[in-house]
Amino acid sequence: MVAVTSRRRTLAGQLLILQLAIIVVVLVAVAAVSLAQSAATFNRVEGRRVAALGERLGGSPLLRDQLDQPAPGEAIAPLVQSIPDQYGVTSVTVANARGRVVASTNPTLVGSPVRLGDPDVAQGRSWFGELEIDGSQQLVAQVPVLGDDPKTKKNLGRYLGVVVVGEASPTWSQRLVGASSYLLTYLGIACGLGVVGSWLLARRIKRQTLGLEPREIAGLAEHREALLHGIAEGVIALDPQHRVTLVNAVGRRLLDLPEHCLGRSLAELRINGRLRDVLAGAGSGPEARDQVVVRGGRVLVMNRMTVRKDGRRLGSVTTLRDRTELARLEQEIGGFRSTTELLRAQTHEFANQLHTISGLIQIGEHDEVVRYVDALSRHRASLDLTVTSRIHDTAVAALLMAKSAVAAERRVELRVSERTGLDRLPPELAADVATVLGNLLDNAVEAVAGHTSDRPAWVEAELRQDAASVEIVVRDSGPGVAPELAQEVFTHGFTTKAAEGGERGIGLALTRLVCHRRGGEVAVTNTDEGAMFTARMSVPATVGQEAR
Repeated sequence: MVAVTSRRRTLAGQLLILQLAIIVVVLVAVAAVSLAQSAATFNRVEGRRVAALGERLGGSPLLRDQLDQPAPGEAIAPLVQSIPDQYGVTSVTVANARGRVVASTNPTLVGSPVRLGDPDVAQGRSWFGELEIDGSQQLVAQVPVLGDDPKTKKNLGRYLGVVVVGEASPTWSQRLVGASSYLLTYLGIACGLGVVGSWLLARRIKRQTLGLEPREIAGLAEHREALLHGIAEGVIALDPQHRVTLVNAVGRRLLDLPEHCLGRSLAELRINGRLRDVLAGAGSGPEARDQVVVRGGRVLVMNRMTVRKDGRRLGSVTTLRDRTELARLEQEIGGFRSTTELLRAQTHEFANQLHTISGLIQIGEHDEVVRYVDALSRHRASLDLTVTSRIHDTAVAALLMAKSAVAAERRVELRVSERTGLDRLPPELAADVATVLGNLLDNAVEAVAGHTSDRPAWVEAELRQDAASVEIVVRDSGPGVAPELAQEVFTHGFTTKAAEGGERGIGLALTRLVCHRRGGEVAVTNTDEGAMFTARMSVPATVGQEAR
């Protein structure tokens, strides 16, 4: 058994058939209108002619005289028979006052009753319309014949009979042919243009749909929706005018976009600043890789690609990844890394000190060994006392001790300002303070260590606390921050090194997020000696009361 499967028509074929059907309907409608116009013209023109002829015959003295005679048909018949040939009408009938036909172009009707279109004709009123006469539909004018009073010889309107003049109505085919000698030509031209236009339209649509059929387009749309809403990353597409043409649920959530954002521009959605620059490609060229942007309390990593076809720019597609949680994990890992660096730095420092002590012992300088060990102990005790006496929160104090050892290894002196004063903080607030302080110190040490200068390399930390806030100030002897990057270092997620042209990070971006979450802010200014970062965070009322 052979199964025969019917081949589905293509989209272009379906459109062509649909267009041809529309053309046929239009042609039928045009023909119907033409026929209606032809019928109206026939009724108007021929109706006037038969009505005028009926009025003329109704006023004929011969008819008025003969209809009063006992046998008027013999005198009237020759006149009636000559009228069709003379005036080109179909039928002429004359009836007397009793309604009997006395003369007609059809002799078989003589003696039969005449059919009146309106009873008022017998009362002396004319009538015009269509009637079936002798088996055919005719346009008829019925005109009464009125006589004079035999005594006064004046026209008193005495009803003598009726004259019926008829013109056969043309058939539909005759009307179609007679409607216009060029109607068929016009219809043929219109049909030809319609076919060619339909073919061109079908071809254009097929080219625009890349030769895909409706079921294939529907399948692609379903797959696209499943793909967009199934991936964990945000996706947003813009047209050349920076209007949103596509965005998935993740992208809408990450960018805080309204539900009905399709078709709206970035300006209408109030997307400005760094985020707009990345989405619109301002200053980043056709492609942007791993751009860090802060939006709505989130650290977003964005990758943008321009879409082109046949050399024409169609818009752009940008993917977004939320790295906020990842950044926090990096900070935790950074804490372990800092501890490792501290241990390594201390091991290195202890190794150098042990080598010095060993050398002094080998050369017999035993008293110098004692003095050297005493000096190391006093320096260590002095540093511990300085930090712990001014910073009573153990987590922050431990962080400063660790950063001091790492900075010393890089030949950078870490100072604690004499104006520093910090009480014990709740664990959550202490962690945020440590995060902000650690990021600022890392950026400062990086900037100072990578800067070549004859001046001593130092970084100074100052922590102040009052009843409402905690303020962290980090100064350094580095090159400072360019004025045009004073805000961008936080928006872009630059580190101090990145501000000089290095790689980008998210340390300062995370610092700003922590400050915003705590109801504060972070800023950077340049001093005569270098850069100064100032971060401020609000303190809960209970903490302020405990501090007082």
